[in-house]
Formats: sequence, C-alpha cells, structure tokens
Amino acid sequence: MFNRISETLIHKIRWVLTILWLGLIASFVYDPLSSILTKPENTWSPLRLSNTCIQVQDKCLSQQPYPLGTTLFWGAIIPISIFILLVFGHEMWRRICPLSFLSQIPRSLGWQRQIKREDPKTGKIRYELVKIKPDSWLGKNYSYVQFAWLFVGLCGRILFFNADRLMLTLWILFTIAFAITVGYLYSGKSWCNYFCPMATVQRIYSEPAGLFSSQAHTSEELITQSMCRTTLPDGKEKSACVACQNPCIDIDSEKTYWADLKLPESSFLRYGYVGLVIGYFVYYYLYAGNWDYYFSGIWARETDQLASLFAPGFYLLGTTVNIPKIVAVPMTLGGFTALGYGWGKVIEKKAKAYSLRHHLHLSIDTIRHRIFTICTFGIFNFFFIFAGLPLIILLPLWIQYLYDILLVILSTMWLYKTWKRTPDIYSRESVANRLRKQLEKLDINLPKYLDGRSIKELNTHEIYVLAKVLPSFTKNKLYHAYKGVAREFLVEGKMKYSEGLEVLQKMAQELEISEDEHWEILNQLGVENVEIINSPLEIKNVENDELLQKLQDLTQGLQKHFDKILYVPTKYTGFVLVKDSLQKLRRSQEKEK
Repeated sequence: MFNRISETLIHKIRWVLTILWLGLIASFVYDPLSSILTKPENTWSPLRLSNTCIQVQDKCLSQQPYPLGTTLFWGAIIPISIFILLVFGHEMWRRICPLSFLSQIPRSLGWQRQIKREDPKTGKIRYELVKIKPDSWLGKNYSYVQFAWLFVGLCGRILFFNADRLMLTLWILFTIAFAITVGYLYSGKSWCNYFCPMATVQRIYSEPAGLFSSQAHTSEELITQSMCRTTLPDGKEKSACVACQNPCIDIDSEKTYWADLKLPESSFLRYGYVGLVIGYFVYYYLYAGNWDYYFSGIWARETDQLASLFAPGFYLLGTTVNIPKIVAVPMTLGGFTALGYGWGKVIEKKAKAYSLRHHLHLSIDTIRHRIFTICTFGIFNFFFIFAGLPLIILLPLWIQYLYDILLVILSTMWLYKTWKRTPDIYSRESVANRLRKQLEKLDINLPKYLDGRSIKELNTHEIYVLAKVLPSFTKNKLYHAYKGVAREFLVEGKMKYSEGLEVLQKMAQELEISEDEHWEILNQLGVENVEIINSPLEIKNVENDELLQKLQDLTQGLQKHFDKILYVPTKYTGFVLVKDSLQKLRRSQEKEK
C-alpha cells in the first residue's frame, strides 16, 4: 500500500523525519528544557521522578531530574520501528528511514566513486559506479557482518550509551558518517543491504511480508515496494535501480525470503536473533538482581554508566559475581545467541523427523518457514513485553490494556497470514494473473462451469485447476494459453530470464506442457515477436552503461554468424541473448546426462 505513495511526498516526509531525528540527537548534547518534566515537585507531569528506591545489587540508585532524549530514543523510537516492520513491512520503513536517506547524500550530489573501464578493442573509455560483487567476501558474508554489528550495538547499549548521552551521540554520528561513506564508495542501497545492523531486524520482522505489505509478484507495476526511484520533470516516477543486490528486498521481499530460506545464514539470523534479544533483556535482571531496574527506565538516565564498566557484572541469589561488567555483557549476550541458534537447529531437526514419521508431506522449506514464523511471532511479543514499557506504565491503565491487546491482535493476524505461505503458492501467484488473462481470451462460456462466477473471482489454485480439468479446454487452447503467458511474462520483464524460465517450467508441469513444447514456445516467441527483435537495445530499470556496451558488442559479433537472435527484456539485467540452435544443443546434452 505504501509503494503507491508518490516519491515527491515521501521525499518531504524523509526530510521532516531526518530533521527531527537530528534534532533529537542534538538534544543529547544540549537540552535545558525537558528535564523540567521530570522534577519531583511537578505533580502535573506523568514523567516526574518518584521517591521509590530502585535497587541495583542491593543498593539504591540516586535519581536526579534528567533530559528526556535517551528515554524517548530507546523507549519510543526503537519500538515504533519494530512495530512498523511487522505491521507495515519494510517498504514503509525503507522509504522513510533517516539513516538510509542520509546514506544517499553522495548520490544526490553526484559525488559517488567511479571506476575507469576501457574497451580493449575500441579503446573507448567509460566510467561506472562501483557495486559490491556477489562473489566477494562481503557479498557472501554480509549477513554475518550485519548481525555482528547488531551484537556490538546491543552490548554497547548496556555498557556505554544507554544513558551516557555524549557516548550515544558519538556512536550515532559515527554510524551516520559510515553510512555516507558507504554511499560514496558503492552504488544503490549498499549501506542498507550490506552494512546496516537494522537490516537484520528488518529481515526478521518484515519477511516474507509485513501484515499490510503489498505483493510485488502479483503487481502490474514496474516499480514495486520500496524500490529505488526518481521523479522526472513531468512528475512521473522512474526506476533508479542499479542492481546492487539480487534478489533485492526493496523490489520483492517475499522473493528474497524464499531465495534465502535454504541458506545457513538464514537459520543463524533467525535463531541467533531470538537468543540475542532474550539475552539482552534478561541481563538487566542478572545484573541488578530484580526487574525494577529495567521497568523503572532508570538505566536510560544513570549519571555514571561508564563508572560501572569494571564493577561486578552479575548479582545472583543476593551475591555479586566478580566478573567485570565489560566482560559479563558480551558473555551473556553471546551465550544466549549460541543457545538460541542451537535450540533452533534442534527444533528444526525434530520437526523434520516428526513430519516424516507422521507422513505430513511437508517440504523442508515449509517446515523451516513455519519455524521462522513462530520465532518472529514469539520474539515480537516478547520484545514488547519490555520495549517501551517504562513509558507505557506511566499512562492510564486502560491505555496500557489497549496497547497490549492491539499488539497481540496484530501479531496474531500476521501469524495467520504468514503461516499459510509456501514457495509453491508464491510461484503460482507470480503467473496466475497472466494465466487468468489468457483464460479470459478463450472463446469459452466459462461462467457455466464456475457457478456463475467470473474468471476474476477465482483464486490462484482454482485458476490452475480450471486450466487442467476444464472439459472444453482443449490441448490446443491450453498450448496457446501457456504461450500467451510466456510471452507476457518474458516481455514484461518481471524476472531475470533464468528465473522466469524456472517459474514457467513449474507452470508447464502443472498444465502438462511437455519440455519440448515448452522450448518450442520460447523459440516461436523469438521468431514471432518481430517488434522485440528489431527494437533498439534498452536497459529497463538498470542504469549500467557497461552492460549495455557489452551487449551491443556481443550482438554485433553474433549477428555475423547467426541469423536469428532472441532479445528478452528483463527487469534487472537488460537483455539475454538466446539462440534457438544452442537451446536444442543444451537440451540434447541434458538428455545424454
């Protein structure tokens, strides 16, 4: 729903939020006003300090009027961001995130790093923006890098900048400077995709989709979700995607989710994050010996946070444990992270064994997806047991109950929606609308087979069943319908050619289209669509002069030897050159194998 908001409006919203965020950061350094609200004598203020003794390791902490900056930052802004991710999805967060906005300053000013490229044949020189290569160390391990930074940030909160406003200011300014530097060094949203520690949190709560997220794979629009875009002088929006990551969460979060589901880092992030969050909140109890320390919110306004770095880090059963706090914090969070990951893997293994033993016929992907779904649902509600509560408990009791009920209802709705998702459903939905259009073109009185319903009222599964069993749906009509879907699917460029072929092959199996017929249809599309063959080369949604030049050079070379070349426009990589004779050769080689 938020992907339809104009970039012009979103740009203004980003400016406002960024200014407010920078203003809040400035208040960490200088804020002479907000502490008035916390003075004990101001009985009209719900934020006033009380005379309650808050004990830490059996000693009462002194309390003084304090500026509200850190309390609002940790108690309101952070929980709101988590709420947005689960309910409204990444497509809202990524379009309004101030840090993402600041990382794009070099691009806006045209100051991004470029590398020099020289054509060895023509000697022509061109410059292109730098991208992180998928086969580089960072391209393979960025998930662990982001998680490690998140881990360091949570340890830093407890140790250095939960309450120390100067340390918090320096940490945020360092992060902003780093984000802008990454924006200069690499193109696109490289900061968001490869470095930002919040990206791990986004994946946990917004994949495969937020409760009210749009579905990119069923959309007829070329610009989807939080995809990079620019506004032209005439007010129209144009994609500004540079393919900095593929698949990209900004284009289709669910596609990215299913593509990464089998990867080992996916299970590490999910299970490790559950342990990390539990460990973070539990440590407050292990350190103070009671929950009052956390729920009072005094940890966000301590005046001597740095002084406790080498004090005892644990207080268990009324006894201090002489492990320095600076050691106890990473030890606790690291231990809980390891436990979370270990238990997650054990549960996953048990679930797979249970499915086989009871013949549930659930795929490994489905089992893992459902465990991930339970993890997100559980940790979301666990997080909000603690997050923001030091502020919420100051409100009237009926608002507190409404707050709790709302969170449970929304998270349960998300659980119900997400639980039913499978890779097969996603794949079918990707082509269902196109198949529906082809069925509507058939000269068949379809409503008489559908109890009066139109083709538009059928769901994804019914479309496939209709295509397979409709008595009047002859083999010839089935062939032409599939051909129409393939033509529309490839010409629209909704996926890369290789990914499009995979989806179409699955669809062909469903509709009993043979492999030979499948490839024959693709070959015919190359011959019949003259307007595609003769159209000038154009890169859709990707600004990459090097790719364009390479394709043009390759085309000129191939045209000297072959008379038929099929140009298939795709969303991410321009044009894929396919020779029908080479396709037949490949099929024959596969059959021999």
